[in-house]
Amino acid sequence: MTSGDDGTTIRNLVPPRMDRLPWARFHWTVVVGLGVSWILDGIEIQLIAASGFKESLGMSSAEVGFAGTAYLVGQVVGALVFGRLTDRWGRRRLFLVTLALYLVASGIAGLAWTPWFLYVWRFVAGLGIGGEYTAINSAIDELIPARYRGRVDIAVNGTYWAGAMLGAAGSVFLLDHALLPADVGWRIAFFIGPVLGLVIIHLRRHIPESPRWMVTHGQAEEAERIVARIEAEIRAQGRELPPVDAGRALCLQPEGAVPFGRLAEVFFRQYPSRTVLGVTMMVTQSFLYNAIFFTYALVLQNFYHLSESRAALYFFPFAAGNLLGPLLLGPLFDTVGRRRMIVGTYLLAGAVLLASAFLFRQGALTAGTHTVLWCASFFFASAGASSAYLTVSEIFPLEVRGQAISYFFAVGQLVGSTGPLLFGWLVGDGTEREPLFWGYVVGSVVMIAGGLVALVCGVDAERKGLEEIAEPLGTVARRAGGPAPSPTPAPTSSTPG
Repeated sequence: MTSGDDGTTIRNLVPPRMDRLPWARFHWTVVVGLGVSWILDGIEIQLIAASGFKESLGMSSAEVGFAGTAYLVGQVVGALVFGRLTDRWGRRRLFLVTLALYLVASGIAGLAWTPWFLYVWRFVAGLGIGGEYTAINSAIDELIPARYRGRVDIAVNGTYWAGAMLGAAGSVFLLDHALLPADVGWRIAFFIGPVLGLVIIHLRRHIPESPRWMVTHGQAEEAERIVARIEAEIRAQGRELPPVDAGRALCLQPEGAVPFGRLAEVFFRQYPSRTVLGVTMMVTQSFLYNAIFFTYALVLQNFYHLSESRAALYFFPFAAGNLLGPLLLGPLFDTVGRRRMIVGTYLLAGAVLLASAFLFRQGALTAGTHTVLWCASFFFASAGASSAYLTVSEIFPLEVRGQAISYFFAVGQLVGSTGPLLFGWLVGDGTEREPLFWGYVVGSVVMIAGGLVALVCGVDAERKGLEEIAEPLGTVARRAGGPAPSPTPAPTSSTPG
């Protein structure tokens, strides 16, 4: 790795060196250290969704709902603020800061004695988790080898549902007033995240900064040391590393903060179809998820006459379908391909939901069969939703990756937040099926439309280096530096999982 004649241009092989690595303990550290946040988020969201604090804080149903709104608004603001900072200050600094903020705020919220105090700290916790979305997805994509990137990113985003199931199970005990006083159980639920987070922060301290980010910010020598250290650790584990073709080197001129004008040029002039793709994928999956997830219990109670406690039990198969989709389908995004799998998951999710709409309209479903159809639809939708985060994080240049995730996430959340309001109104008191039928039709069409946009605008990013998908903004040229060894195929090592 050398400087150019002008002293500012950096020629480097960091990206291909990172992509040719076999799967090793280092990559497991990245996955566990960064991915566990979604499990914590799922645990907390489900425990808090049980509204155990409603009675002890004297809150109305509307006030409980506002606590959730404060958290979601915080996520949007946090994504926008920390998304820009993760591109400017680095992935590692931000994924430490955002996790700490999230965990501290969650713990303080457990001390709430009045609703306004809860609102404030739920908003702050949302800031942290919104920042996590940008910093973590950026770091995972830049640290994981290209041939594993799809399955890892999709699986990590899908583990939210493992946490949600754990949270739902925990609420059975923590919110049982026969076991714990009404003012104690929900507070313990808020403290679970901070306690587990101490372990995660310790683990994250051993995850280095993204060498790719460092190169684009003029820290080439430190990036070289980090990659060399990772390679040495892998060789010490008895693994062979093939040589890297010097012809794959990139020449970069480090850039500072990207001004908003340049950012707009990237999104709307350089990559307009990718911008359409990213916005469409985030909006469609967010609308469908929020619409169904936040109202499925109302449907079970109002149309199938289940009690609140019995309806809660149906959450577990619903969440299981959402978890299994990313885990089982994720590897296909690296083999069958991004475009085909995105189109397939979106279309199948919409088609199954559409079929369930007509059966629901005819009164042909029971609570059990309706839940089975939801599970089938979201088995595909969950993989598709996770691939939305993967897509927006890999199809734009490295210098704006965090901001791309943040902007598309914010747009998706804002549009998706209309889903629960619309579907809650359509459910009504459960006497009329026709309005909800048309709501399901709209949700199905929205998801199918997302698949069709991916068919036209999708990017075949499977097994490609991030720099091949979108060159860094500071790229000067590709040039070989001396004799280039023959390219060597990627080693056939065991895959994660």
